[in-house]
Amino acid sequence: MESKELQFKTNLNCAGCVSKVSADLNSVDGIREWHVDTTHADKILTVKSEGVSEEEIIEMIKKKGFRAFGL
Repeated sequence: MESKELQFKTNLNCAGCVSKVSADLNSVDGIREWHVDTTHADKILTVKSEGVSEEEIIEMIKKKGFRAFGL
């Protein structure tokens, strides 16, 4: 399966916000690695994915009450 790196602009501004989505991101088989740069103005979420779509990740973040937009 093709591995790709996806990036999203989010409103995950702090460690508390990140912790609310971490269990979901960690539990998906197709996500190899992820991190959020909370120091960047756009709070960039980077996901190394194998088969998980951009739309699935956006929906996962939305369900936790946050926003994510593909870059």
